Amino acid sequence: MRRGLFAEIVAMSWDTVRGNKLRSFLTVLGIVIGITSIVGVTSLIRGFDQSFKDLIKGIGPSTIYVAKMSGVSLSSGASFAELAKRPNITPADAEAIEKNAPSIQVVDITLGGGGPGGTQMARIYYKNQRTKPLVVFGTTERWPFAVQLAVESGRFFTTNEVQRRVRVTVLGKTPADALFPNSDPLGKSVRIGFEEYEVIGVMAKRPSPGFNIGADDFVIVPFTTYAKQYGIRVNELGRGQFRSAQIAAVPREGTERDVAMKEVEQVMRIRHGLRLDQPNDFDLLTQDAILALWDRITQAAFLALVVLSSIALMVGGIGVMSIMTISVTERTREIGVRKALGARRVEILWQFLLESVFLTSAGGVLGILFGAGIGFAIHALSGFPVSLPWWSFAIGIGFSAGVGVFFGMVPAVRASRLDPIEALRYE
Repeated sequence: MRRGLFAEIVAMSWDTVRGNKLRSFLTVLGIVIGITSIVGVTSLIRGFDQSFKDLIKGIGPSTIYVAKMSGVSLSSGASFAELAKRPNITPADAEAIEKNAPSIQVVDITLGGGGPGGTQMARIYYKNQRTKPLVVFGTTERWPFAVQLAVESGRFFTTNEVQRRVRVTVLGKTPADALFPNSDPLGKSVRIGFEEYEVIGVMAKRPSPGFNIGADDFVIVPFTTYAKQYGIRVNELGRGQFRSAQIAAVPREGTERDVAMKEVEQVMRIRHGLRLDQPNDFDLLTQDAILALWDRITQAAFLALVVLSSIALMVGGIGVMSIMTISVTERTREIGVRKALGARRVEILWQFLLESVFLTSAGGVLGILFGAGIGFAIHALSGFPVSLPWWSFAIGIGFSAGVGVFFGMVPAVRASRLDPIEALRYE
């Protein structure tokens, strides 16, 4: 097809679409809704996905976590009831790893920091002020190094304070800002539950996905003090109790993480008396494992988004096909005149096909604008992170144009096959 003729067909198609603005808009309304949902939700999913990955990367690429159960084992098909029967992780396990895993440099243990039934929530009181319920957990003096989080002011507790069960605490940013907005919290006494603690430090702000998910809603105490306050016998965490600890092991510099993981796994299997043919009754977690699990979740969410959006696009495509079929019927005499003057079938086909593509592409552009606007509006109102990569716009335009080609082909072929004599006699 000659370039000049193609330009003429494009101009005619655009004039036809522009001459029926209301009908054209109603025709592509389904396309607009579908593309809006694709672009809008994709921007939110992508933004949260990238922010969450940055948060996970902050725990350290080489740190190995040992837990009774985790989302990794649940996602692999194991039932919660089955996982709950596993033996609990104890401080004795941490001591065994420290002694018998030569590639491990630092071992930290956490009580009450998470896990099914293991999270301790409490309000923190200072004079007549109080916080919302926060996570209270006990750990060792090695915790900042294990999780790679700095102390912003003051200090962390020492080995001696852990051994002597001293009532000292380090605050997260949330309780520090809530209780001491205009004063220095260091040296002040706060109440956790029914016990008084001296504030010796404030942790730096944790990486966050861009809105409040409670990343800094915590207070830390020595794990021995925690065990004393909540009545836990730290070396007698029996099977079947929701008192499991979590261990963080950091390999020595220059040691491959896989080697360190094998050593930790071997120590734990010996501790739990597992035979060679028995699977692990504990979970080993790394940054990569957590990110892999998160990728599976986001991929499933994105697939669900595509399926739901495809329904709207299909409805819109059917609307386009219906309107284009009506248009062919209305313009039968026009088609007859054009054919009588020498227009070929391919030129008629291109005219109606381009009209369909114009309609759906216009809907795609509107959907992109609305979707991006929704994403930025949510970000402005709530701080929810937003990411709008170029390929999300390409997908929007590609989907809409593809719908136009697919659903516009039938009426376009019908128009190109009309007999010119019959078309001229059509009333």
